Amino acid sequence: MVMFLFLVIALAVVVAAVTLAVVGGGDRSPLPEVAPDRLQDPLPADRPVDRADVESLRFPVAPRGYRMADVDDALGRLAAEIAERDSRIADLESALAGARAAAAHVRMDKPGPPEDRR
Repeated sequence: MVMFLFLVIALAVVVAAVTLAVVGGGDRSPLPEVAPDRLQDPLPADRPVDRADVESLRFPVAPRGYRMADVDDALGRLAAEIAERDSRIADLESALAGARAAAAHVRMDKPGPPEDRR
């Protein structure tokens, strides 16, 4: 009998709490729109991207993972910077190979030290 009385009281408390929450829930205005999370520290636009920039890059979480636009922008910027650096490295390697070839050609054309003739 005591257990039944306890369950009836607990049920009455739960029903009262739910009723109070539904009826006395305050104003009926909808929740305000929340601005979507945006990338807080994007990659710098005024200088080339370095390792620290990439390591500190953190994307805000969206309902289904990350915001695709933020990730696409970051990957596009990184791809452009890598392509530019690859092009610069190829130019420098080509110039170095040309300088080495020119130096080797000059050494071959230059006569050696005169030999002692008797």
